[in-house]
Amino acid sequence: MAGLETGSSDFRELAASGEQPGVTKAIGMAFAAARDGLAAFLVAARVTPNTLTGAGFVVTLGSAACLALGAGDAFGPSAVAGRSYWPLWAGALLIAAGACDMLDGAVARIGRKSTSFGAVLDSSLDRFSDVAVFLALVGHFCWRGNLTYTVLAAVALANTFLISYVKARAEDLIEDCTVGWWQRGERHVALLIACFSCHVPVLLWQQATLPMLTVFRRLDYTRKALIARQRGLPPPAKGPPAGRMRVLYPWRYPRGSVPFDLVAAVNVVILVFGPWIFPFFRGRTDPLRRLIEAIAG
Repeated sequence: MAGLETGSSDFRELAASGEQPGVTKAIGMAFAAARDGLAAFLVAARVTPNTLTGAGFVVTLGSAACLALGAGDAFGPSAVAGRSYWPLWAGALLIAAGACDMLDGAVARIGRKSTSFGAVLDSSLDRFSDVAVFLALVGHFCWRGNLTYTVLAAVALANTFLISYVKARAEDLIEDCTVGWWQRGERHVALLIACFSCHVPVLLWQQATLPMLTVFRRLDYTRKALIARQRGLPPPAKGPPAGRMRVLYPWRYPRGSVPFDLVAAVNVVILVFGPWIFPFFRGRTDPLRRLIEAIAG
């Protein structure tokens, strides 16, 4: 699916900006080369893009089932309510689903099989996949009786939908609204890291807060773009502001740049090491429930 493709189109903005490429560009281009080679084989085998899109969704449902059974579990001392390998199984299935996400668009492009319905199906199943994963997390923590993480999972789901909705609605009015750090690919990778580190609780804190900044960024960019058009001016720059202040906005640099890599590294550290540094993020407590009980007396 388009949100997870890692080809040259993802780095077009990087090339135009003149920024120094980072590690993520090298990784992305390696994935793109492997993806296109496999896509050419699938085209020869007469596999259709819609088949891959549907297969990715089915595999995502399997991952969601694993998360529903054991999102808060782990196989070490960071376990919330039990010790199991459910998060690892979820991560493995998400890798397979992500492969389908990358391949369906490549097969459509290489095999010249793009259709309008395929684009609608692709986008729709992306949303269904998000619902499946986060509803599984809502269900898991509700089952465990943890109000805090149930609410965080619901807010994270809302953020996921708002990011996509604002972009779609904005592009009815302006040409492009692909701004903000937390695009679909970044959210997918964060979920993978959380599953393989068995740190899903800290992922929910992250996804219930930081992606909202992307929602606000898209709203603000749309407002500025509409004002610029009314005044006969070019659309605002998507990147960081000009001048010395640009170093204070590393999350606005294009995907694949060095500042982008730094932001990515910080988020990886939060997911992998956050619960070890701050045990609060292991999900063993329920601060929202305690707060409500204190207020209710």
